[in-house]
Amino acid sequence: MQNHLSVLRNCPFFTGLHEDEILSILHCVQAVEIARQRGAYIFRAGDSTEVMGLVLSGTTLVIQEDLWGHRNILSKCSAGDFFGEPYAATPGAILNISVVAEEDCEILLLNIKRLLTACPTACDHHQKLIRNLVSVLANKILLFNDKVTHISKRTTREKLLSYLSAESLRQGSLSFDIPFDRQQLADFLCVERAAMSVELSKLQKEGLLITKRNHFELLTH
Repeated sequence: MQNHLSVLRNCPFFTGLHEDEILSILHCVQAVEIARQRGAYIFRAGDSTEVMGLVLSGTTLVIQEDLWGHRNILSKCSAGDFFGEPYAATPGAILNISVVAEEDCEILLLNIKRLLTACPTACDHHQKLIRNLVSVLANKILLFNDKVTHISKRTTREKLLSYLSAESLRQGSLSFDIPFDRQQLADFLCVERAAMSVELSKLQKEGLLITKRNHFELLTH
């Protein structure tokens, strides 16, 4: 675990904690490190879980799939990001999401039940960790609210402009990279890729943006 301390120190979940406190906490919440290859499932819809995941390296996708293989991307998790917290915190809750490795990754599984009950070792940093978890969950709620805002737009064009405007504001620049490739962006916005590509071409011709792969530059006049 020592080789991942730089990731853990920069993770909002461990804000304000020293390295020795972080290592103590990992023991408290029965942390287990696992590795998964690209395409492998970490959590699967229909199961339940008592642990939440923290990405140590690589990336994962939080997705919803129907029986016919249609995929809706809810979020993408990189090093330092969490997934599965609400389900781990609700005993018996059935997952309606799956988490799949987008690339080879290392994951830390944390038993959230140990965090939400009285700490058997009465560690001083337990309350601070709970506050950090609340902050992490609140931030995730804001991100999902943003997604709802984007996909509630009526047209593919409006969904694209809503998402790109929000990313520009979030990153504080008119020139930015997004975490998705084109198919993933279409899945995230719940649109057809072909229709999205047509709209991106129109937006470029209209002088509203310039794009290459996952890089965008928004143009204002």
